[in-house]
Amino acid sequence: MPPKDPLLGTLKVCILNLQTVEGTVTDVSPHLSSCCELLELILRKGLQQPVLGLVHRDYWHCFEQLLQHDTCGRLSSVSLAIEETSTCRKLLSAQGRGRYLLRLALRRRVLEEVIKHLLHTPKVLEWYNPAVSLLRNEEFLEPFMSLLKVLTEMDFKLDMKNCSFLDESWLLPVCDVYEAVPCQELGMVLRYLSGRVFVLQLLPGSQAQVDQCVHPGDIIDEINGISLRNACNGQAGVILTRLKCCPLSLRVLRWRGQDGGMYRPIIKLLRALREENPSLQLGSSHSSLQLTNQGLGTPPSQCLKEGRIVYIVQFLGKANIGLYGGKEVLQHGITLVIQKNQPSKEVLLDLKETHLICTEKSNKIKLFQHHYPEISCVGRFGYPDYTIFAFCVSDSPETPQSTGFCCVVLKASVVKECEEIVNRIAAGFKQTEWFV
Repeated sequence: MPPKDPLLGTLKVCILNLQTVEGTVTDVSPHLSSCCELLELILRKGLQQPVLGLVHRDYWHCFEQLLQHDTCGRLSSVSLAIEETSTCRKLLSAQGRGRYLLRLALRRRVLEEVIKHLLHTPKVLEWYNPAVSLLRNEEFLEPFMSLLKVLTEMDFKLDMKNCSFLDESWLLPVCDVYEAVPCQELGMVLRYLSGRVFVLQLLPGSQAQVDQCVHPGDIIDEINGISLRNACNGQAGVILTRLKCCPLSLRVLRWRGQDGGMYRPIIKLLRALREENPSLQLGSSHSSLQLTNQGLGTPPSQCLKEGRIVYIVQFLGKANIGLYGGKEVLQHGITLVIQKNQPSKEVLLDLKETHLICTEKSNKIKLFQHHYPEISCVGRFGYPDYTIFAFCVSDSPETPQSTGFCCVVLKASVVKECEEIVNRIAAGFKQTEWFV
């Protein structure tokens, strides 16, 4: 009867669960963190601590030694993965680096090779107790390597830049990228706490508030590729000042986790922020949005896409209004569309930083896309229906040489939302700056 180990048996079940997912395994796959945790437990089992060592030995130290003993060659895929892990500035502990390497090895399909090099390095393998470790037990080693081979043949598509919490947890936060147009300032109040840069407040009317891509409680992880992990006070402000009037790309870690609840590793930090600032509001609009999307109350008029609020509106149609696209002809253009009495379409209106996109809700077909500088005016219809709004945009497909305009007409669910959309479109072409 073949020998059994509970860790190997559980790992096998976990891999079978991963294989039930069609296509690639991503960060949102429900069994990924369990699989990684089991690999970590196996690599720690039987790892002996040095008698006079001042540093707690972890499995990362074993992998690190492979480069010093040069068992894998400086240009091999294994050595490159280890070197990339060593230079990652978002990792502060051996635990974080070990976890990063496991994820990187899964993504690059080199996990089996990494373990093989460890097994062929006697000076490092001696760190494991032969009476306890699976790596030094021939009966357990063969089925373990077979499981690694299965993992190596699977397709893992993991976001390696989302690694700032690997020091604390295998559970990763929701990570989004916020692309901001060049502006004088974003209008965020930041708070530095335990090596993290939290968004404490968004200034009214600021670029950040208009874009609605970052919220109080979120963490700024990177600015234009510069890591803010373990940042000192004022470091983010210095970077933003240096990049003033330049395009910005902010990697944002959300305070709300994949399950919709609060991301557990930062609960204590958020409590500390609230003690310092009792007025801190953690995305109340998101909470109400989540309730409506769950079917409680009225039908949802908004949804979330990549951390942004996307509006669910009705597209009524569009009409050509001639060679002038000022606000004076906006009401006339709306009337022309309404008189056509065309069937309306339920669409998603995504107001991004530099442009707006309208897609059909049912099939996600894009109806139109316009950059804010193309829009000449925007406004509401007024009596009797204050939920109808429109904007004029240059549009002359029949005669591209001309400067004709058309009026695009949509209808929101409520008056307040209609006002909000109009203000955001207006702020879009007011705050967008173009540099040559």
